[in-house]
Amino acid sequence: MKQTLTILTILIFNISLSGQTTYAGFIDKYPIEFVTDIYSDGDARAFYVYTKFDDPIRINGTLKNGLLKLTEKNGSNKDSATLIFKDFNPKSNNIEGVWKDISSNKELKITLTKSFDIDYGDSLEWKNRELLQPTSLKNKYFKLIISKEKNIFYASVTGLKIFEKKTDKLIQQINLECQLWGLDNITIDDYNFDGIADFSVFEQSYAGPNTSSLYFLCDRQTNNFFESGFSGTSLEFDSKNKKIYERNQCCAGTSVTTAEYNVVKNKMVLIKEHCFKWDEKKQQLVERKMKDCQ
Repeated sequence: MKQTLTILTILIFNISLSGQTTYAGFIDKYPIEFVTDIYSDGDARAFYVYTKFDDPIRINGTLKNGLLKLTEKNGSNKDSATLIFKDFNPKSNNIEGVWKDISSNKELKITLTKSFDIDYGDSLEWKNRELLQPTSLKNKYFKLIISKEKNIFYASVTGLKIFEKKTDKLIQQINLECQLWGLDNITIDDYNFDGIADFSVFEQSYAGPNTSSLYFLCDRQTNNFFESGFSGTSLEFDSKNKKIYERNQCCAGTSVTTAEYNVVKNKMVLIKEHCFKWDEKKQQLVERKMKDCQ
């Protein structure tokens, strides 16, 4: 039922100005790493980290008529600071701006130098660019390893590095084969319901709303991560009931399968599954035998 939706992928990536861009520089005298993902409609998504602490800070806003304005929120989800770049050009190697505290009006200068673009095109070829991620664990942060093959238009995720915050010590490296999907390629959750934070990496988009991810569980003894082997389409994790739910849709929503799983010894165990097919007379999905959806 899964079919890669190449057209959807192309449309999504084509609205980005130049993919994600990584900068290194300073807010005042404090070293930072800064990542942007700006779209052709002016929607600007970004984040930065003070390299001393390695805690990602999300900032979102707009790019209009060369003015890039981003807003930072505090722990209460209230606007706490703005970052403004006048005459912003995503192709420039050096940019300057101002960080401003909203409550005190204190201003600090921002100076940034471009490290690299995640750029696209059949003729381009490069390897192993390390792209910082905006999602992190309490004491660890992530960088995706991105590579671009010649004659393949888009870059792909070929690996992942996990670092210790503050020391930048490399803790673990994992090989991957995944699609690059905007800023949020990594999600934190408790996938085996053991009370310890795990993480997943976006793997692929398929026909309709279907997606897949790779799920990595934390080993209690080593504190490292291992691939769970969890698999399924558009999985959802219910921590309250300790269930995993799967929904696979195709044929413009006229055929849907659902499944429910328990987690036993870090394995997905199927409890039940259902098949639904569109009924023209009733104008709704009607449950059928599973073989009708296969």
